[in-house]
Amino acid sequence: MVAAVCEAATGMALLIGPSFVGELLFGEPLVGAGAAAARVAGIALIALGLACWRHSPLVGMLTYNVGVTLYLAYLAVAGELTGVLLWPVVALHAIFSILLSRAWLTAPQR
Repeated sequence: MVAAVCEAATGMALLIGPSFVGELLFGEPLVGAGAAAARVAGIALIALGLACWRHSPLVGMLTYNVGVTLYLAYLAVAGELTGVLLWPVVALHAIFSILLSRAWLTAPQR
């Protein structure tokens, strides 16, 4: 339980202040694509913490896919960082989010 909470807290720190966390860890602030990648890692750590805390990989994967879908779609709409695969990856994570949501809603116990 303690490890799950610590991972989720680290994920929140990366999501909220990736540059600050990068500076604390590596002595350099994270900028541009580095900050975006750190935020995706933060979403993954939050999802990992939830999956371990709730003993449910489904909850973790659903959290990760919904979070990444929303964050990458935000980046695409804001026009800050837009690579050729950004929208296809947003679509793929949105599909995963829908499928995982259906699995979660039909699971015998949540």
